[in-house]
Amino acid sequence: MKRENNRIVQWILAIGIGLVIIIGFTWVNYSYSKDNPGGNDFLVHYIGTRSFIYEGLSPYSDEVAARIQTAAYGHIAEGEEHQLRVAYPFYSILLFSPFALIKDYALSRAIWMTLLELSLIIMCFVSFWLSRWNPPLWLQAVLLLFSITWYHALRGIINGNAVILIALGISLVLYLLEQEKDDLAGVLLAFTTIKPHLVILIIPLILIWSINHSRLRIIRSFIISLLVLVGAGLILLPSWITQNIFEILRYPGYNPAGTLAAALIEMFPGISAWVKWFIWIAFSTILIYEWWAGRAGDYKHLLWVAFLTIGISQWIGIQTDPGNFILLFPALVFILASLDKRWKPGGKIATGIILGILWIGLWVLFLATIQHTYQPVQNPIMFIPLPAIILVGLYWIKWWVISPARFLWSDGL
Repeated sequence: MKRENNRIVQWILAIGIGLVIIIGFTWVNYSYSKDNPGGNDFLVHYIGTRSFIYEGLSPYSDEVAARIQTAAYGHIAEGEEHQLRVAYPFYSILLFSPFALIKDYALSRAIWMTLLELSLIIMCFVSFWLSRWNPPLWLQAVLLLFSITWYHALRGIINGNAVILIALGISLVLYLLEQEKDDLAGVLLAFTTIKPHLVILIIPLILIWSINHSRLRIIRSFIISLLVLVGAGLILLPSWITQNIFEILRYPGYNPAGTLAAALIEMFPGISAWVKWFIWIAFSTILIYEWWAGRAGDYKHLLWVAFLTIGISQWIGIQTDPGNFILLFPALVFILASLDKRWKPGGKIATGIILGILWIGLWVLFLATIQHTYQPVQNPIMFIPLPAIILVGLYWIKWWVISPARFLWSDGL
């Protein structure tokens, strides 16, 4: 009885502490939102969803785009100004509807930012689980602080980018696969298609691996869930697919460099446009080889190939943005976990130092190269550092992960 009472007290304390943290985050975020208008990534979908819910307007319409632009700039977008049009699949309104019901945009944005911050913290712990890593408390604290304050995280929080939720979703899918929670993994995988260009490569990898391991429930639940999402959208807005395709095709025309090739060409105008084909062929070849080699591999092999796929997807030529590189955080933890295992007893100190260098380096690079046009815009050079570190790091640890010795996975790591 005493033990049961202690557990109840512990749960009450945990819930109380959690509520205090949530309220604290929201209060800080609300104060920031009132004094610093913005969060355009969220604003686009907030207005797009409200316009549909309250007026039945298509979020892809010119009228809604004009409302979003006026809210952001005070006028219709001109010249180089970002068009701020909705380009997500229509069923993304399921995600944004609870926030669109809040009339006060600053409050809605603050709650959304809190959700993103909590998602980053949860993703940090999920990354520990994926890596089978239990670092000491001081290093966990460092990683948690890093996870919500480094460049690619804080940028996403301030802009209100849903990519943070997609990153958490992919991490949870990979964890659920290890736990053999296949139905739930398939459902969650379907929801990650809210930003389809971010998961266009990782989804087929998971499905191929599932087929080779006779884990067909993943495929079944994914397909059924996706059909439900698409079908529900067609009932509410029958033409959403064609409208969405048009917006996707329009998207690259009003965005900064969205691929590694475009970034390199912008930084070095003398580079031939053929560089995009070289990059595509090179990374496609790597992916085909690694997918084929890992098609029948165990879960540990899948995890390594999944992280490699996510890393390569940022460079292969799919339209993206350094703001989406938060997807690489679990891979970073995976690499650091192996470093800690390999470099005993100094691995933990080295990990802390690397995190410090990465935190400072990315922020310094961003601030030193920021471009001032109609608003501060990140330099294309931000396309390079993190994916390069992740890809090199993954190949550095490859044989520790997939060799028979299973170095990474021994001794509780």
